[in-house]
Amino acid sequence: AYGGTVECYDIASRRQALAGADVVYTDVWVSMGEEHLFDERIRELQPYQVDVSMMMDTQNENCKFLHCLPAFHDLNTSVGRHVHEKYGLSAMECSDEVFRSERSVVFEQAANRVHTIKAVMV
Repeated sequence: AYGGTVECYDIASRRQALAGADVVYTDVWVSMGEEHLFDERIRELQPYQVDVSMMMDTQNENCKFLHCLPAFHDLNTSVGRHVHEKYGLSAMECSDEVFRSERSVVFEQAANRVHTIKAVMV
């Protein structure tokens, strides 16, 4: 009713896939209880870390960044420090620069999720 679309492509080029995107969305690489998968997930997902260059590849200065939280974007958590010590990464799913940028709407997203959960509980 609002004219939005979702498009899926088989594209090898990150730049081509991101061109014109209005939103870049990511999630945690390793969920609670899956800590044994750190090696595999970091190896497979590192090329997809959302960083400034990825946001620039959208070629859309209004593109928003979403993450359902928690996000490991710095070294201020024990998980972040562990990942840094073992793998040399200062962030996982997204860079701190993107997480704290004006494009990031992760906290608005979290606030909306709270209201959705409350509505379902009623």
